[in-house]
Parts: sequence; C-alpha cells; structure tokens
Amino acid sequence: MVLAQLGGSISRALQQMSNATIIDEKVLNDCLNEITRALLQADVQFKLVRDMSTNIKKIVNLEDLAAGHNKRRIIQQAVYNELCNILDPGKRAFTLKKGKPSVVMFVGLQGSGKTTTCTKYAYHHQKRGWKPALVCADTFRAGAFDQLKQNATKAKIPFYGSYTESDPVKIAVDGVETFKKEDCDLIIVDTSGRHRQEAALFEEMRQVSEATKPDLVIFVMDSSIGQAAFDQAQAFRQSVAVGAVIVTKMDGHAKGGGALSAVAATKSPVIFIGTGEHMDEFEVFDVKPFVSRLLGMGDLSGLVNKIQDVVSIDQQPELLQKLSEGQLTLRIRYEQYQNMLKIGPLGQVFSMLPGFSSEMMPKGCEKESQAKFKRYMTIMDSMTDEELDSTKPKIMTESRIMRIARGSGHLVHEVMEMLEEYKRLAKGFSKTIKSFKIPKNAQNMSKVLSKMSEVFQSPNKY
Repeated sequence: MVLAQLGGSISRALQQMSNATIIDEKVLNDCLNEITRALLQADVQFKLVRDMSTNIKKIVNLEDLAAGHNKRRIIQQAVYNELCNILDPGKRAFTLKKGKPSVVMFVGLQGSGKTTTCTKYAYHHQKRGWKPALVCADTFRAGAFDQLKQNATKAKIPFYGSYTESDPVKIAVDGVETFKKEDCDLIIVDTSGRHRQEAALFEEMRQVSEATKPDLVIFVMDSSIGQAAFDQAQAFRQSVAVGAVIVTKMDGHAKGGGALSAVAATKSPVIFIGTGEHMDEFEVFDVKPFVSRLLGMGDLSGLVNKIQDVVSIDQQPELLQKLSEGQLTLRIRYEQYQNMLKIGPLGQVFSMLPGFSSEMMPKGCEKESQAKFKRYMTIMDSMTDEELDSTKPKIMTESRIMRIARGSGHLVHEVMEMLEEYKRLAKGFSKTIKSFKIPKNAQNMSKVLSKMSEVFQSPNKY
C-alpha cells in the first residue's frame, strides 16, 4: 500500500532512537531529521512538517525532564500525536442515518476515479444494511452513464440516468425523487469531473447542489496530485459546501502524504481511502488507526471489522466453539482460506497487526500466497467429510493422499506440503489458544479478538 515506505522510514527512525544508550539532544535531532526527510519525500507540505518538528521539540524538552521519565516513550508519543494532528481537521463529517433518506453528492477532478468511488461507497453501505441508489448526473464525459450502469449492475445497486437528457440538474432531481419514492435511504449523485479553471462546470455543479440539497458533499481526490490538492480542494469548497473527502488510488502513488495533509489543511475530514481497483478495496479512514498502522503499531479494531465483514453472524457461535476447544480441523482451515481471500490484500491485513507493516510483505509474495490458498482449497475439495472434520492427523494414510492428489489434479508432494503445514498450525494452535483464555460462552468475534489483542499488545505501546 502507498505510504508503507513512509511508515517504514518513520518506524526505523524511532527504532534507532530507542536503541540509543542515552537519549540526548543529538539523538532527538537525528530522529526528527529522519522523520522530516521521510515526510517531505512523501510530499507532505513543508510548513506542516516544519511545525510538527518544532512542536515535538517544545513538548520533548530533555533538560526539563526528570531522571525517572521514559524519554523514548515521550518522544514516540509526541511523534504519534503530531502525525494525528497533521491528518485531523478537527471536525467530523455528516453522519448518515439508516432508514432516513440521505442525499450524498460526489464532486471531483476529471480522472480522479469519482464514478468508481461512488459505487464503492454505495457497496460499502449496502453490505451494512443500507438501501443505496446511484444517480448519474455526469452529462459531460462520454460513457459516464455506461460506466456507472455497469458498476451498479455488478454490485446489484439500483441506478438512474439518461442517454437523451443533457441537463444534469434535471437528471439529478428526477433521480433523487425517484429513489426517495422507492424508500432508498442513501441516494448518491455522481457529477461531472471538473478542474478549478472551468468556471462553467463549477456553476453547473453549484446548480446541481442547490437543486438536490445534498446532506453531504464528498470531494474525491486522486492521491497522485500531491500538494496540488490544496488549491483544488479550496476551489471546490468555494463553490459547494464540501463536507468530506475520499482519497483514491492509495495503492500506487508515493505522494499520498501530500494529498492527505493538504486536504486536512482545508478542514475537510478524509472519510475513506481507495486502495485498489476492486469493489472491496475501500477502507474507512480514521486518523488514529491510520497513524497507528503507519508506525507499525497495528489496527486491531480495523482487523475486527474486516473479519466481521466476511464471517457472518450465523457462523460465529459455531466457529467460536471450535476455537475455544483449541481444535483446528481441515474444514476450519478451508474456511480460513476463504475468509482470507475475502478480507482483501494480505499486505493490508499484515499492516493491521502490531509490530508488522505492509512493507514487510515482499513484492510478489502477496499473489504467491493467494495462489497457494487457492491451490490448497482445490486439494481439500477432493477430501471426504471424515477427512475434513477429523482432528487426528494419522487418518491421512498413503492411499488417501494418492486418491486426493488424483482427484484434485495435483502432485502427491503438493498434498503432503499442505498436510504438513496444517499439522504444524494445528499443533501450535492448540498450545497458543490456551494463552488467549477464550470464554466458551463468547457471543461474538469482536469479544474474542479483543481478548486476543491483549496478547499482541506490546508493553511499550504508545
């Protein structure tokens, strides 16, 4: 993911400082210089970086600190707080209410990924019980309606648009009224992409806003434009009441830091970040967990949410019962592979674990791991119920292994490789699960993972 290099650089600077025998002014200055260099390379605004460094030096006055203070922890905490301040505009976006119709209008530059983001936003809420709908008020770009129609159909979300009507205001009003009658509680209006020099398009955007009276206007911004985002975001805010920001293409640009910091400087909160082309590569943006992941501290609450998205409520009691008994069957392993593929890119999951970062996932390793999961699942598809549900590894005789290899179209050594990995995990799991002390009457996954997170937390967590 973008900014993984930035997070790695900052983490290394803090680690070098922690390894120092004595924390003095030189060690502090060296640490801050490394962090400053990393932020500037990520295209974070110079003034913000300079102010952050100045604030940290004010907070961490080594001469005034008593001998008993943990100077390393104070410096780490100061870095964490200042990074949060850079990204936090100090206000929250409009809160949607389920069951009550809300109109959300999307605006942004041409080529920022606005239409795709509209569908991702609708799909995200649809998975959480909302009834979203999409309205295409983009009459400027050829093929805009076709793109929205294709995306909406794939996500099974109702949509509205026109091939003949050229007035975006009329399309937007008709679409909003249509979906209000159909009791949709989230009506998303996609508008034409524009540039701040295009006065006519900005006037059109203002008219659409006045006609539909949106509850929330979301500015969609491409992370690759870096510090140029500041002027663009300001121009949009002067025309319509931008209440929130979504930063797209965060999976491939090293200058995402500039986009995030520039938008934060406009006092519009970032609410989501796009991390890929697929529908589910879309993350809620929360400042503290984001900075926590950036510094290698993890984001267990985000991991809980991801897991609950893929493990249905109906599955949870049965799965928790098996987990609490410390028994890892091949069927559970199969379900784990399925869930891992649903959760999203492994690099993102990796970065949510304390002590890890997405930078630690070698390039190409992610695709290799996903291919291995699929290969193992194909092998398990050729197993009997008895083999999948058994907790006794000895059940896998030579004849069974040969039968499974023939049935799955894989080599015997590939089946053996999968079984050996399962045996190691099953043995380690039964020992590890005892340290988690999972209650047998646990009602949901979040409680279990909350308990597990206590084991992962470092005593030096700041």
